[in-house]
Amino acid sequence: MALLPRERLAAVALRALQDRRRLVGAAVDRGERGTSPTTSLSNQAAGGYVEYDPGSGTFTLPPEQALALATEDSPASIQGAFQAGGAFFAATSRIAERFRTGGGLAWGEHHHDLFAGTERFFRPGYAAHLVDDWIPALDGVEEKLERGAKVADVGCGHGASTVLLAKAYPGCHLVGYDTHPASIDAARRNAERAGVADRVRFEVANAVSFPGTGFDLVAHFDSLHDMADPVGAARRVRKALAPGGTWMLVEPFAGDRLEENLNPIGRALLRRLDARVRSKLARGPRPRARRAGGRGAAARRRRAGGVQKLPPRHPDAVQPRARGSLTGAARTAAAALRCRRGGA
Repeated sequence: MALLPRERLAAVALRALQDRRRLVGAAVDRGERGTSPTTSLSNQAAGGYVEYDPGSGTFTLPPEQALALATEDSPASIQGAFQAGGAFFAATSRIAERFRTGGGLAWGEHHHDLFAGTERFFRPGYAAHLVDDWIPALDGVEEKLERGAKVADVGCGHGASTVLLAKAYPGCHLVGYDTHPASIDAARRNAERAGVADRVRFEVANAVSFPGTGFDLVAHFDSLHDMADPVGAARRVRKALAPGGTWMLVEPFAGDRLEENLNPIGRALLRRLDARVRSKLARGPRPRARRAGGRGAAARRRRAGGVQKLPPRHPDAVQPRARGSLTGAARTAAAALRCRRGGA
């Protein structure tokens, strides 16, 4: 895991607090470049992330903050978001140049922290909800997976979701696709470590042209919104599905209007929007989908195609309104769309 020096120092301090619950400032060793973790903790105390007791000179990390800031496997962990965000600072000069020229910055051109941080951010939520909540919410899918199914994970990144499915459903054969070769290499290593490499493979492929047909389940986990041609990706899924197959989408919960996104989740999503637009610009223009009839027509087309929108599993995870709420920002709402293909 590659961290920027300042983030690495803060992580050391926060994890020390998590391990010991309380850290005495005078007893902390010196850190990088003459800056001690005490200095970093003082900054975090001023920001309200840790508590400081002047009588004893100790810092304390509250349990609620520890879940988000110092516990890697917590569903509320947001450490990966900071790591992924750091990748944009590494690309500042290139981003500025692309703004001047009107070009884009492809996903694969970013710093390693973007890919590692993205996995680190989403993996705990997948581990907590994918098998226990999201799969059972899809009609008939869990039964197919338990019997043994053919599954494609499109935009798999480092393969966190693919490996979780392989471990939970050993009779399935899974393939993960991603355009980034280094991420595919990382996914293969993760599968080896998890002991599922015998039934999982990973390939470099585009979402609009990935190989294979007859899939019982095709999934996009937090990836469709990053794709240059989401309509083309959807068409490819329909061709790849077996009769009665299911397309599963997991996406952050966002509103259609700006005023519906003025909350912590919206702040994070809108910050990442610039990066996504630049990535799409780097891939060149794509055919524009024709829209006819507005939202009502779109809803009718979804119903005609057998698409069902499932509610988030936890109502309080939808659109947190409290500004700056760490708990609300750490929760992830997921929507799964079930698309049944009734024939060729």
